[in-house]
Amino acid sequence: MKFTLEATSKNARACTIKTAHSTIKTPVFMPVGTLGSVKSLDMDDVLNLLGAEIILANTYHIYLRPGDETVAKMGKLHGFTTYPKSFLTDSGGFQAFSLSDISKANENGIEFRSHIDGSKHFFTPTKVIDIQHNLGSDIMMILDDLVALPATGERIALSIERTTAWAKESIEYFRAKQKEGIGVEQNIFAIIQGGTDKAFRAKSATELCALDYDGFAIGGLSVGELNEEMYDTVAHTVQFMPRDKPRYLMGVGTPEDLIENIERGIDMFDCVMPTRNARNGTLFTSFGRINIKGAKFKEDALPIDSECQCLTCKNYSRAYLNHLFRAREITYFRLATIHNLHYYLNLMREVRVAILEDRFSEFKREFYRKRNLEQISS
Repeated sequence: MKFTLEATSKNARACTIKTAHSTIKTPVFMPVGTLGSVKSLDMDDVLNLLGAEIILANTYHIYLRPGDETVAKMGKLHGFTTYPKSFLTDSGGFQAFSLSDISKANENGIEFRSHIDGSKHFFTPTKVIDIQHNLGSDIMMILDDLVALPATGERIALSIERTTAWAKESIEYFRAKQKEGIGVEQNIFAIIQGGTDKAFRAKSATELCALDYDGFAIGGLSVGELNEEMYDTVAHTVQFMPRDKPRYLMGVGTPEDLIENIERGIDMFDCVMPTRNARNGTLFTSFGRINIKGAKFKEDALPIDSECQCLTCKNYSRAYLNHLFRAREITYFRLATIHNLHYYLNLMREVRVAILEDRFSEFKREFYRKRNLEQISS
């Protein structure tokens, strides 16, 4: 990986991340392709209509189905899916959190039962790296111990202890494998934990950022805390993160979340929100959200967003999308997903230009003005 910090506008950053498969301009939003597929889209949509340079795939889910060994035999993720650009794969830590009723962590890793057939599995720091070697992702995430908020200080301290121990084991194993010629074109990120406690976040970040990782993520946020708590935690944590490596905020979020956290120094984001919301009828626009299933759109000839140049907005009306949604036509899911992801990716491109021209603050003011929202003070 080659990382270049090109410009800043106060704390907002415009960077370039070059992997073996693509050149990623930041700030960047990564569409979520849980099973190696962005729901309702094909890879031509993702590559040519949306121009995505990187997408996220899910280690836990692909390990269970179709199996990482199957993916390896079929040309790893790039060959199997035909998507030629970069993949980031997570480690399974979030799934252990979200499926906590069928999983249990201990000092050695995470035991869980498959949500598909109930079979028992055990993820260790080294096993998730082996899985991601089979997947061939450009950026792999290590196993971490994620806790829901609010949590006791004792539980957060244990999370940090485990996460740091697993990080040390992971990086030693990953670098040793590279010396053997395995994963030489892959990169690896650690995940900072600590809840919303600033002392815990400082401790986790300091311990992890002393290790030989290619980039660092902030995990364990957007899991129940207030937005202002998330923003304050991010602003505090980035102070301990290297300036010359990527900064990734996992699982976040709304367009407002992206703008606020870019202002605080974050480079990379992912979230299911644009795709999931699209399927449920919520569409993002320059002027806020609309719910396309509303009766007021039944005879509305306007596009979803008059400022949007996506395939959907250039060709179809709100009335048509309203009809497709109400009729549960499959076409709706594709058109709505294209729009929402285009909105997110285009927002990142516009933000990048603003940072390069050192006018991010002005961009943020206009972003909120269009929504008739007050800016959140950073």
